[in-house]
Amino acid sequence: MSPIKGIQKLPVSIPLSKATNLLLLLHEVSNKLGRLDERFKYSVLGAELINTLSLNESVQSTRIEGTQVTFIEMIEKAHKTKITPQMNEVENYRKALQHGYEQIRNGYPISTRLILELHVLLMKDSRGTTEGSGEFRKIQNFIGPSNKIEDASYIPVDANEIAAYLSNWENFINKHPYGQPLTVDHLVKENMFIIDENSPSLLKLAVMHAQFESIHPFLDGNGRLGRILITLYSVQSNLISSPIFFVSEELEKQRFKYYHYLNTTRGTNPSWAEWIEFFLQASNRMADKLNLLLEDAEKIAKSGLAKCDKEIQKKTYLLTFRYPNTTANQISQELNISPATARQALNFLVEKNLLFKDTQAKRNVDYFNYDITQLIQK
Repeated sequence: MSPIKGIQKLPVSIPLSKATNLLLLLHEVSNKLGRLDERFKYSVLGAELINTLSLNESVQSTRIEGTQVTFIEMIEKAHKTKITPQMNEVENYRKALQHGYEQIRNGYPISTRLILELHVLLMKDSRGTTEGSGEFRKIQNFIGPSNKIEDASYIPVDANEIAAYLSNWENFINKHPYGQPLTVDHLVKENMFIIDENSPSLLKLAVMHAQFESIHPFLDGNGRLGRILITLYSVQSNLISSPIFFVSEELEKQRFKYYHYLNTTRGTNPSWAEWIEFFLQASNRMADKLNLLLEDAEKIAKSGLAKCDKEIQKKTYLLTFRYPNTTANQISQELNISPATARQALNFLVEKNLLFKDTQAKRNVDYFNYDITQLIQK
């Protein structure tokens, strides 16, 4: 079978017969994200969970690319001297995600400039092809089971077309800076529903992710960067106000379906409805999981706080949801207290069975909040 070559520019269209069900599903996901956002805003944990959830997202996204690092290994990484290359990839993902969120929060939209910045962070000391870090590829690449182009399942756009396709992609996400509408001349319009720059954000999210993956602008790191952009666009488009909506875990569970439906959006005769439905269904399941996770985490946190006598104990306990594997030195630095005071608070939490203490260590003792790590790994 010959490979699929290239993609059409945006916007896209789907049959009217399939649009109604997709819009109903979109409404369902939007409502769940609204509940998640509201729940997060009023949670006693608040920002404490962002770090832990983003770390789990980093693990799940890099697993799609074949990395075998676990969430627990990354939690324990902070206090280890030896960091493996795979751990470094996960940490790079987390740093790129955080940098992107800070840029969005400061009013900078997703753009070519931001993509290049994120790619530099993502590829630092990576196992992959790093010579093109922060630069779009200058040669043809391909996706397939071997390193031979004749075995490729998909051949992306030519290197000299990347800038034009990304400009079109940016205008789809952010709208044209001078209000010029995207051309729809390439689309069949009869009995079709057009998804353009004015469409609901969740539909645009599904399309923008697939299109970025298909442009494949870098020699390496395209998949990871494309999944970071899911979270960033969710915040930029006000689907959710904090970077806590992650879909990689669901995509990783069905990675072959993920790649299959991405392929259906490519070539000269793309079919977008199947991909959009797959993406919305994955988003729906993930929204359910995140709502339940936050509800359960809130119960755990409130129960633990009720056992604390002093304010410093409460602050220390809440901080362990951000750092589930911590030390007295880390708590001391975060809360600006002495190591002795931090140690006293941590030991109190151990006595109340809220934390577990590594009794084998004599110095730099580790404390673990297994309640939150087990919850996230469900």
